[in-house]
Amino acid sequence: MAVHDFLKLHITSEKFIIEPISGSVNNPDLLVIDRISQEITLQKNNGQIPASAISKNIYGIVGILRLVAGPYLILVTERKSVGAIAGKHIWNVVKTEVVSYTRSLTHLTETQVALNKRYLSLLDTVLDTENFYFSTTYDLTHTLQRLYNTSSDFQSLALHERADQRFVWNSHVLRELAQQPELSKFCIPIMLGNVSINTSTINNHEVSYILISRRCIYRAGTRFNVRGVDQQGHVANFVETEQILQCEDNICSFVQTRGSIPIFWKQKADLKRLPNPVVLDTDHLSAFQKHFDHQIYTYGRQVIVNLVNQEGPEKCLENTFSQVITSAQNKNIRYEPFDFHKECKKMRWDRLTILLDRLEPDRKQFGYFLQHRNKVNKTQSGVFRTNCVDCLDRTNVVQSLLASLTLHEQCVVGVKMNAFSMVACTVTSDAQTQVLIILVRSQ
Repeated sequence: MAVHDFLKLHITSEKFIIEPISGSVNNPDLLVIDRISQEITLQKNNGQIPASAISKNIYGIVGILRLVAGPYLILVTERKSVGAIAGKHIWNVVKTEVVSYTRSLTHLTETQVALNKRYLSLLDTVLDTENFYFSTTYDLTHTLQRLYNTSSDFQSLALHERADQRFVWNSHVLRELAQQPELSKFCIPIMLGNVSINTSTINNHEVSYILISRRCIYRAGTRFNVRGVDQQGHVANFVETEQILQCEDNICSFVQTRGSIPIFWKQKADLKRLPNPVVLDTDHLSAFQKHFDHQIYTYGRQVIVNLVNQEGPEKCLENTFSQVITSAQNKNIRYEPFDFHKECKKMRWDRLTILLDRLEPDRKQFGYFLQHRNKVNKTQSGVFRTNCVDCLDRTNVVQSLLASLTLHEQCVVGVKMNAFSMVACTVTSDAQTQVLIILVRSQ
């Protein structure tokens, strides 16, 4: 079920009236919020919008947040198109606005006014983050393979109901609207991460290379302050990254994950540039198992690629991690440690081929998702779960190399299947090289 794509907010002294503008329905129902009683209702459009109302265009409702002064309505007031996936538009949130139900702060003490101002400032800081994305027609929170493996009943659900809650960053503030099913078309799930859609036309065929990174809402926090796993198995810095290659009605994807080492550890910030990590003296196995039970259920077999140093301050992380993996004895987990800094010191990036060669049998076995003219020809059976300490630089390098290898394969297989026919006429005996040259030139 799609969400209203374009709306108009009408503000009166007593009510917020939100009117859907886009769509084929004439005089669609209005969302009416009583600013005094705080009641939220869906009403027939019987011309009840007064001419004196202050009106403005909006592109979605982020949700409702209750602060010291009372409830605030959070709205998307400006958006930017980043492209389309399967013909469905994806939007980046550019500007938001926070509108108070109450018209004054006279009911608050000076202390309460100061607190409310502080909370609004924090809220503005969060909302000013550049990497919020949404779609009114496409489920950004699920991979292509997960979407394909769903039932018709699931697909008929509202976007906020069917969304993967790990990646819905406004789920808390949507609750008041979401608890009323009739308001589903006003509820947009918003994802934090990155969506990059690069489209080119090659031999009169439109080709898109898409990269989606979905940041998890659980155990969120800043560098040094949040590390490792919690009792529920959620880890810091967990990101699901999906690489999509799309040509007309043919589409394929490859998924990888990253996340903090799933043991209990901390790295308290101090005056050092890189404070030493400390592994806590506790049982790590239960939380580790919860984390990987969910990983295996969601993605299939796991290959853990651990890039931390195996000597020095990071050694304690590698030692404990490997011990817990051994204790778990899970046949669906394979562990591949690789001391990135030691192996690649003095700019010896070529030595990354040592790691890639070790991972190649798994990459071939996992495969990727490929849908050719609405028929699924391939599915992905497992993922690489990569980590370093921050899950940034070292992880980025290795994930990029794995993604590049799979992209090569997707292009070659696509040409052989005539799925990506735009390059078929230019492919020679060295198919892999030719496809890559064409894709690079198209950027």
